[in-house]
Amino acid sequence: MTRDDMADAVAKVPAVTAGFWIIKILATTLGETAGDSVSMSWLGETSATAGQSGLNGYVVGTAIFGAALLILAFLQIRARRFHAWLYWATIIASTTAGTTLADFATRSLGIGYPGGSLLLLALVLGSLFAWHRTLGEISAASVHTREAELFYWITITFSQTLGTALGDWVADGSLGYLGAAMIFGGALALVALAHYFTRVPKPMLFWTAFILTRPLGAVVGDFLDKPVSSGGLELSRLAASAVLAAAIVMLIALLPQRPESVAAQERLE
Repeated sequence: MTRDDMADAVAKVPAVTAGFWIIKILATTLGETAGDSVSMSWLGETSATAGQSGLNGYVVGTAIFGAALLILAFLQIRARRFHAWLYWATIIASTTAGTTLADFATRSLGIGYPGGSLLLLALVLGSLFAWHRTLGEISAASVHTREAELFYWITITFSQTLGTALGDWVADGSLGYLGAAMIFGGALALVALAHYFTRVPKPMLFWTAFILTRPLGAVVGDFLDKPVSSGGLELSRLAASAVLAAAIVMLIALLPQRPESVAAQERLE
């Protein structure tokens, strides 16, 4: 492929706009409430009878959402062009699987939030390193080949899982859910400022923001459905998930969903 062909190429992922980040944050919040609906509400992992059936709710939840993620990622990679609904369905599957997987790693394996966060950070960095060594770049605009897209979805899944562990780690401290939301929201604001006023490589800022949106969504989701005694609103997990899903569907339908292109990305750099 010549340089001109590369410049004209479009990725199978959406352009990174303000609308993209709004939908991403809502999707990560949905991932938290939906993941908890299955592992905690349905399978009772945090109830007094947890484990009596011989099944680990986090493992079962991860198997359910992991299977959905594998199917959707396969369809996404096989698709010949960008499909907004398929892309966002895959994102939601990755964030729900990340919720239950992170809970299993930090709670059932006994490595705690610090251990889980460090392990998952190593996996994210390892995936980005392998991607760059193999294809020479890690930009979302480069996701127009199946090999690049495979690296993209592996990195996303690790980042979603890392974000869940990181969010729970911060929120369970003295800051609480709202304090943690302010921390991660402030960090995202700093990344936005760096995007406009510094020469930090845009792919690095993209992945930093992508990781940070996940703990933000995690703590907001926990704030919505956790007990009042724990600092939450104690809303129904299913109701919160339904409202979030409806908001995502509305935004996908209303906001322009154009694919990212190499040429557009180069104009930002």
